[in-house]
Amino acid sequence: MGLSVNKLPKGRVDSVITRLKGLGIALALVGLVFVAAGAFAYLRVQDGTKALNAFSAAQNVTLSYNDAGKLVDRGETKEAEAIMSLLKNDWGYPVDTAELNPKDPVVNTASEYMYQMATIAYHTLHSTQTIVLAKDVEYNGKTYAAGEYKFDVNGRYWTAFDRLNPIEGPAREKAWSGTAHALIAELGVGTTTASALQLGLALAGLVAGIGGTFLLTGVGLVWAARAEEALVRAEKRATVIA
Repeated sequence: MGLSVNKLPKGRVDSVITRLKGLGIALALVGLVFVAAGAFAYLRVQDGTKALNAFSAAQNVTLSYNDAGKLVDRGETKEAEAIMSLLKNDWGYPVDTAELNPKDPVVNTASEYMYQMATIAYHTLHSTQTIVLAKDVEYNGKTYAAGEYKFDVNGRYWTAFDRLNPIEGPAREKAWSGTAHALIAELGVGTTTASALQLGLALAGLVAGIGGTFLLTGVGLVWAARAEEALVRAEKRATVIA
């Protein structure tokens, strides 16, 4: 055996073996605690996942796919590609294509939540708002005559409008309405929740893995100590017989 305790004085052999067995038992117990913690974390993550899926199913927000399994928006793959470009290139979000499942179109994964958020933002950014002035308005030396105006949002986010302008100000309120902000905020919460659940699952696996390592090491030490103990006993019996 690798322990070589048989080279020690006989009075110390039993002490060394006892300590190794004690250490092994302690490590095994620590491992069991970690495994239990990992199992508990896994169960809580599963509860959270079920709740998120139930919430998503209740809302029944789904993504649209064509017969080939490709994302479409308003029936067009080109629109969906533009939305995906906004999400990937402009926002820099690492889309996991495995989470975009045509067989499960309900929005309940992080990538699906983010894509739906990008959909709302894309159509808001590329919308045209109709503004009606009841009377002439002067602003910054320019007179805006009473009448109807078509204002192209042209990629403007909330902060990119001149809110004091008689055309841009009302257009901002119409384009980036409270509904748009609320939907984006809600989808953001869904993304965060889904991502947190993924991290929780990874953490549960990590904790359980550490526990398994401790448990295996502890059991191995006990096994090795017992094997050495059996060898020592055999040597003692051989010495007595001789």
